[in-house]
Amino acid sequence: MITFSEAQIMGWLSPILWPFLRVLAVFSVAPVFSMRAVPMRVKIGLAFLVALCAQAVLVDQPVISVNSPDALAAVAQQVAIGLAIGFTVRLVFAAVELAGEIIGLQMGLNFASFFDPTSNAQVSAVARFFGHMAVLLFVVINGHLLILMAVVKSFDRFPVNGNFLQSLAQMRLHEIGASLFSSALWIALPMIALLMFVNLTLGIISRVAPQMNIYAVGFPVTLTVGMLGIAATLPMLEQPVLALMRQAIDFFAAQR
Repeated sequence: MITFSEAQIMGWLSPILWPFLRVLAVFSVAPVFSMRAVPMRVKIGLAFLVALCAQAVLVDQPVISVNSPDALAAVAQQVAIGLAIGFTVRLVFAAVELAGEIIGLQMGLNFASFFDPTSNAQVSAVARFFGHMAVLLFVVINGHLLILMAVVKSFDRFPVNGNFLQSLAQMRLHEIGASLFSSALWIALPMIALLMFVNLTLGIISRVAPQMNIYAVGFPVTLTVGMLGIAATLPMLEQPVLALMRQAIDFFAAQR
């Protein structure tokens, strides 16, 4: 009769279990992967497949028994790192949507808002449009593959050792959050300058021709120029999104 010891079972299970938990945590937060249209069984199966395929590069992983006192700390560490990776990538989408909010405010379209069930908040139409464009760019630039690469590379910087507090101290997520507003302003800067010029022109016209109803003329002009400006600047959205994605991935993949 063939028998297996607990050490042998843990030697087979441990190298797959901890990457599986980290990948599953990423899939529960990261854009596209965390969509409600993706069933939970698919997420679990895909996370197990990624953890299994990553065994070729994840060598010399520590063996932590599920019965040992370090198992709970290891679970907390894997979940925290996975959630941090997914949250960092979501910040890229938040920067693009914030740029859309700023542009919509300048265009006067912020009143055209609706309830977004994914964020449980009111989102303007322009911000939602920029969010959809960010999702399309995410797929086009193989962002899903970049996330998987970041998860695999994160084991070099954050190995499975159960040191939960040390991993939190090394992540320093506030550095990524600080660049959110600056990145959003850089994305929206061309439209802000264009609409500011339009508003300045309308202000001069209202002073030169006071009999003109500037409120009746200004909104259609601002809306038309804003639509044309979005159509002209939208092809340039790829570079800042790609730069933000690289910054987010390098934050976990690069050695520091």
